[in-house]
Amino acid sequence: MNAKRNRSDRAEAARPHVLSVLVVALAAGAAPRAFAQATDNPPLVLDPITVTATRSAERAFDVPASVDVIGAEAIHDGQPQVNLSETLSRIAGVFAANRQNYAQDLQVSSRGFGARAPFGVRGVRLYQDGIPVTMPDGQGQTGSFSLLSASRIEVLRGPFSALYGNASGGVISVFTEDPPDVPYVQFDGGGGSYGTGTFGVKGGARGNLVGGVVAGSEFVTNGYRQHSWARRDLTNAKFVLDPSQDTRVTLIGNTQYQPETQDPLGLTRAEWSANPRGADPAAFAFDTRKTISQQQGGAALDHRINDALQLHVDSYGGTRRIRQYLALTGSGPTSSGGVPDLDRDYGGIGARIVWRTQALGGPLVVTVGADADRQHERRRGFVNNHGDMGDLRRDEDDFVRSTDVYGEAAWDFLPRWTATAGLRSSNVRYGSDDHYVTAQNPNDSGSRRFTDTSPVGGVVFHATDDVNVYASYGEGFETPTFAELAYRAGGSGLNFGLQPARSRAYEAGVKFRVDERQRLTAAIFHVDTRNEIVVDQAAGGRTIYKNAGATRRNGAEVSWDGRLPYDLAAHVALTWLRAEFAQAFATGSPPAIVPAGARLPGVPSKQAYGELAWKPRSMPGLDTALEAQYVDKLYVDEENSDAAPAYAVINARVGYTWTLPRAQWSAFVRVNNVFDRNYAGSVIVDDGNGRFFEPAPGRNWFIGTSIDIKL
Repeated sequence: MNAKRNRSDRAEAARPHVLSVLVVALAAGAAPRAFAQATDNPPLVLDPITVTATRSAERAFDVPASVDVIGAEAIHDGQPQVNLSETLSRIAGVFAANRQNYAQDLQVSSRGFGARAPFGVRGVRLYQDGIPVTMPDGQGQTGSFSLLSASRIEVLRGPFSALYGNASGGVISVFTEDPPDVPYVQFDGGGGSYGTGTFGVKGGARGNLVGGVVAGSEFVTNGYRQHSWARRDLTNAKFVLDPSQDTRVTLIGNTQYQPETQDPLGLTRAEWSANPRGADPAAFAFDTRKTISQQQGGAALDHRINDALQLHVDSYGGTRRIRQYLALTGSGPTSSGGVPDLDRDYGGIGARIVWRTQALGGPLVVTVGADADRQHERRRGFVNNHGDMGDLRRDEDDFVRSTDVYGEAAWDFLPRWTATAGLRSSNVRYGSDDHYVTAQNPNDSGSRRFTDTSPVGGVVFHATDDVNVYASYGEGFETPTFAELAYRAGGSGLNFGLQPARSRAYEAGVKFRVDERQRLTAAIFHVDTRNEIVVDQAAGGRTIYKNAGATRRNGAEVSWDGRLPYDLAAHVALTWLRAEFAQAFATGSPPAIVPAGARLPGVPSKQAYGELAWKPRSMPGLDTALEAQYVDKLYVDEENSDAAPAYAVINARVGYTWTLPRAQWSAFVRVNNVFDRNYAGSVIVDDGNGRFFEPAPGRNWFIGTSIDIKL
């Protein structure tokens, strides 16, 4: 569906020094205390409330964890509102790459966890309005998030993510806006390079006892590369019932539909050099593509029993259907086919109670809860007859059931000291019933159970009202996903010999506010992981995983927000991460030795993001900004045999808002990659065909507009 492009892209090297100059200039401007006092700009919102870190409403400034809140303004203003990667680049420690391949979703990793995922997100837990988007086996997708109706995104990294179970990297939670006091309807739309278009409608209202917000959107693109057409339809609804002052019921539902999303595959280095906008010939030969259909709903009850006790109960359920055409026939008797067809249903229930009291003169908050989740997937595989579905090659029912209990206590044991401690016990059971049994393919049914108990603890020293110093420790684990269990070496059936990866994480940090106009947070961390899950073999459409020895992650993160003179505001996020194998191990066929000290593939060792925004009071409604991003090189495999080079890009946006008596109209223009750099924005780790590189677009533009009408 894509026409061939004949434009030749310039193969210019990225210039990291461009971003370095901007970051240094922003930081230098923030240094003097008097500099912030020289302007009467409004103060920053320095104390956003977060529920992700502790499962109860707390100021992000006060929790002993790295947690950031991305507000509605950053999500919506000057953004297409299509992908989480639009704003996650603002968060230190998180790498979010738009792969320009909507058949494989975004590539999201946190502190180096999740970078190896060939599709979707693993190692990082995903939530929508408190309901898991990550399945019990640890695999999640970001494509179902509706940014049109999002009010905030909370991002947690580090040890406290252990309280969510089955993840080591962190937690990303997207929250839908609350019903408004004044009814409204909003229309959004836009278009840009490569045949990209968006359209959305959102409305909300509130009565005495009930209110709701409903949003629907469609995104379509021809894609930067050949054979990368995509369309995504999303709906998201949230209804709130308030039968009494002490009780609230929240109902949510969302759908995602992506028909025949084309997959251009990765490119070899030679293919990338010849034509960054091309697709591998196998993409055309096998008509590689994916169709996704998902429906999910949930309900939550919040009840204040008395001034000391609060109860929360939630439940959810959904279905997800996927059919994908891979770049192979899969005709062999034990190949599992070249057309995976997955029909999944899932659901769960959770409850927790929060008790607020006093202990030895200091406030004490105790949270106790339990979760039970289940997943059933009918997995079939068919031969790919060059774009047409052929004979059956795999047929099984796969099950995952998990139960978790957890508790947490936060206690102000001294006037300036707060201690937090928690424990989570997890039980995850996998099972598979094989229905495809032939003379060449034996019965591969089986089951496996994983258990883990993960402690977490932290302490905060409130040095002053504007300075908090904290330290924390936590243990976490990651079970293998069904995608990683799918194949085993030397035969058919699931790889039930694969072990969970287990981590121990240490973190220390400081949170600092200056004159209600500037905020600085900094953290250092160390993570030891044993049984890291890595690729062992990748060939013929089969990726087989194994447990490596130990890995080590050392890093530092710095974030700064500030109001500057002349109506300027700035945001800077810096990340340094050394993620490496601590022990040598063998991988591949024939086996190759990966030495100790080799870097984890897909993980940049340095990242930087800077934004300088200007909203002049003399021109109300004008909003302009420059964004700069630097990402260090990305190794493509455990042997570090090749790497996508480091890159730096500059983006610019300008928008204007007109306020009318009962409406507000806004429009913006956005230009990404202003200097037209040729770079690979992401890599496919350990691709068996050497198609590692996923090129990012050259200079591209997007124009958007919205009108908000008060009813």
